[in-house]
Amino acid sequence: MVNVAIIGGTGYGAVELLRFLHNHPYVQVKKVISHSNSGTELAEVYPHVVEIIDIKMAELNVDALAQEVELVFFATPSNVSKNVIPALVDKGVRCIDLSGDFRLRDGEKYQTYYGEEIASQEYIEKAVYGLPEVNKEAIKQASILANPGCYPTATTLGLIPAIEKELVDRSSIIIDAKTGVSGAGRSLSLNVHFSEMNENFKAYKIGVHKHIPEIEQLLSERANEGMQVIFTPHIVPMTRGIMSTIYVDMKDNYSTKQLIDTYQTYYQDHPFVRVRKEGVFPSTKEVYGSNYCDIGLYADERTGKLIIVSVIDNLVKGASGQAVQNMNIMYGWEETTGLDQLPIYP
Repeated sequence: MVNVAIIGGTGYGAVELLRFLHNHPYVQVKKVISHSNSGTELAEVYPHVVEIIDIKMAELNVDALAQEVELVFFATPSNVSKNVIPALVDKGVRCIDLSGDFRLRDGEKYQTYYGEEIASQEYIEKAVYGLPEVNKEAIKQASILANPGCYPTATTLGLIPAIEKELVDRSSIIIDAKTGVSGAGRSLSLNVHFSEMNENFKAYKIGVHKHIPEIEQLLSERANEGMQVIFTPHIVPMTRGIMSTIYVDMKDNYSTKQLIDTYQTYYQDHPFVRVRKEGVFPSTKEVYGSNYCDIGLYADERTGKLIIVSVIDNLVKGASGQAVQNMNIMYGWEETTGLDQLPIYP
C-alpha cells in the first residue's frame, strides 16, 4: 500500500480524488489537509461521505507529513503548491500538483497569466507535465507531476494527432470551448451565482485565460516549433463537463474516414481516449463522472477545415481522475486501476 495525503481538502478536486482513491486497491489516504477547516470532520463539509470516509481534516506540518506518506496530491488554488512542494520533494515525497504552479516553464508567461512569480527554476525543471497519452515514460520517474488543466487536456488530446502527423496548418487553430460551473471551484462567486448563470451562456477571459500558454507550450513541443492558438472559453449552466470544438485548416483533401483511422491508430494503446465513428459526435453527458476523453471528427471538404469535437468531465479527466491515472503510471500499476468504470448516464 502507498500512503497518500491530499492538501486542499475542501475543494471539488479533493473530494473527487477521495471518490477514486476510496476503493483503490493499492492506496490508503492517511491525511486530508485544509488550513481553513482543520479539526473539522470531512463529512461536515461533504455530507455525502458520512459513515463512508471518517477523516478529520488537519493543518499542514511538512516534517510530520513526510514521515507518514509517500505521495501528496495538491488540490489547491494556484500559487500555493510552489511554496510547499520543494520541501516535500527534498524529503523524498512525490507530489502530484492539480494547480498550475508547475505546468509552465517560462517565468514571464507565468507572471503574465497567473500574476505571480514562477516557482524556483530548480523545481520547474524537475516537474513532468502529466498528459499520459504523450508523456507516459517521463511520468514513470516523476517526483513532481504537473497535472494538466481541464481545457488543455480536452483541447490537446483533440489536436495532437493532427499536429504530429502534419495533417493541418498549425497557424490556423481556433478553439471554441465550454465548461460547466464546477470549473470555477467551490468558492462563492457572482459569476456562477444561480441567478447570473441559470438560462445564461457567456464567454469569459478572452485572450487572457491562463490555459492559453499551457495549450501553446504542449502543442509547440509536439510540433517542434512555436505555435499560437485562438482560444475562447465559455461557461454554460451545467455542473460538469468540457466540450472543446476546434477548427483548423487541413493541408490536403482528407476524408473524415482517413482522419478517424489516423486518430484511432494514434490512441489505440490509450484506454481513456475513445474516437467516435464517422458521423457520430460526443456529448459531455457521455463522459460524465468518468476519466474518458471522447473525440469526434469531421473533414469539411467544402471549406477545407477539420472540425474536432473533444469532451471530458472537467473534474475527472480534467483534474482528479487524470491525477489518479498519473499516480498509477508513477507506481507501475495498471493505468486504469481505480478508474475503470462506466460514465454516469443519464
